[in-house]
Amino acid sequence: MTNHPRIIPNLLVTGTPGVGKSSISRLLSERTNFTWREVSKLAEEHNCLDEYDPEYQCPFLNEDKLLDVMEGMMAKGGNIVDYHGCEFFPERWFDGVFVIRTNNTVLYDRLTARGYTGKKLQDNIQCEIFETLLEEAQSSYKPEIVQELQNDTEEQLQKNIDTIIEWIERWKENNL
Repeated sequence: MTNHPRIIPNLLVTGTPGVGKSSISRLLSERTNFTWREVSKLAEEHNCLDEYDPEYQCPFLNEDKLLDVMEGMMAKGGNIVDYHGCEFFPERWFDGVFVIRTNNTVLYDRLTARGYTGKKLQDNIQCEIFETLLEEAQSSYKPEIVQELQNDTEEQLQKNIDTIIEWIERWKENNL
């Protein structure tokens, strides 16, 4: 039994762009009534974006400002945070960290369908090949809360949702 301030866990769903974080987060949110926190949307809504990065064709994230915005949201639990980075979030925010992985061929097709080209496309594919986000999660959080999930097919997507829901149920049993 852990003495825990939250009665429902906070989850981080992370991974390279295109692996299926948003699909998993949306479906999980529908099945659990947890709040889906799309970090890129939150950053936009709360003006946490700084100058534009021409190389990656997107604005820079003001992490400090974003963390200030999210702090109150995270306190009571029941959040599914969806973002392609994880090392700047406070460790205390998350009870479970799920790193979504995808086969590179599948990822390439998903990203090109989104209009990714050139360096942005190559860097994201390399990020997946080199397990960058998995390593980032493993070095930022306790190993026992980090779980890797493969997400290439619709069948795996459904299995991943079930796996995370089972994890939530176990967490609740162990923390009440």
